[in-house]
Amino acid sequence: MSSDTAANASPADTGAAKTAATSTTATTSTAAGPAGSTGAISAGPVGAARRRGPFREGERVQLTDERGRMNTISLEAGGAFHTHRGFLNHDEIIGEPDGSVVVNNVGQQYQTLRPLLSDFVLSMPRGAAVVYPKDAGQIVTMADIFPGARVVEAGVGSGALSISLLRAVGDNGYLHSFERREEFADIARGNVETIFGGPHPAWKISLGDFQEEVVRTEAPGSVDRVVLDMLAPWECLDAVATVLAPGGVWINYVATVTQLSRTAEAIRADGRFTEPDAWESMVRGWHLEGLAVRPDHRMVAHTGFLLVTRRLADGVTGISVKRRPSKTGFNEEDVNAWTPGAVGERAVSDKKLRRAARDAIAGTNVKDDPDATN
Repeated sequence: MSSDTAANASPADTGAAKTAATSTTATTSTAAGPAGSTGAISAGPVGAARRRGPFREGERVQLTDERGRMNTISLEAGGAFHTHRGFLNHDEIIGEPDGSVVVNNVGQQYQTLRPLLSDFVLSMPRGAAVVYPKDAGQIVTMADIFPGARVVEAGVGSGALSISLLRAVGDNGYLHSFERREEFADIARGNVETIFGGPHPAWKISLGDFQEEVVRTEAPGSVDRVVLDMLAPWECLDAVATVLAPGGVWINYVATVTQLSRTAEAIRADGRFTEPDAWESMVRGWHLEGLAVRPDHRMVAHTGFLLVTRRLADGVTGISVKRRPSKTGFNEEDVNAWTPGAVGERAVSDKKLRRAARDAIAGTNVKDDPDATN
């Protein structure tokens, strides 16, 4: 795909309504609703109304049965949820408040709740592997993504991280996302508009290679934070150094030890950034039942590494950390170990991507009631 091609979705400079809030007052922002919307969808921050009020047609709802089994469904007027233990009409849920308990045709009870962001991310349509909630939370915190920040990201995938970044920068912030594949951009756009109830005023998504497009579209030193989720972030050193403001944070999400090593060594050799820090996080749940309190048998272990560094002021050379000599060079065999196939990246078929895009876009068809209250 040509790097000169750009597809913009809801850029911050389109004049879309934004929200200004103080401790006592808040203006009302009205965004154009998604396809099938009956009118304005939010009073207050974009997406807030989507998290309140009764269940609406088109919404995703999480059903939990009496044995703790979960299913996520999209509500349709006249639709039904079928299992081997009867069926539940969607009309029994539409119009009910969040947290209701409904009963199917044979008396089976279901607890109904709106999916949390973590639930949505793990069940939403996808074309690429998503950034897990545990990593997205670390990125938002450790990269210090603040309200009003100007952020660029690359490797949008299915839009999971974009949603967290948009929530962090807020309506008056700015997030410019770069994606090389149009199919992934379509899936991400559908998922973002589903959870926010329409286009987000702070979001702009462009097609093309990050290292070429970001220097063309962003002014030097104008970006507060850079977030990269890609195979070879070391190729973007010059682009990141150009657009990132002094003191700005650059955080990378990489899957393998070899990627982590090469990115860190490239940052050190460049001299325009601070000494990089790297870590991974693991989440282990606990089983709670009376006195049977123990760790769960399964856990969310390795998903990826996070590596963070900061931009130094122009003309400043970074301080090298003194350490014992070690092998930091690379030969042809090492480079071959960083190819997409060698690091386990599986190709996604065009048919699967088209299906995921249709599913993601279908999630935007929620019929919002502008007068609905909690």
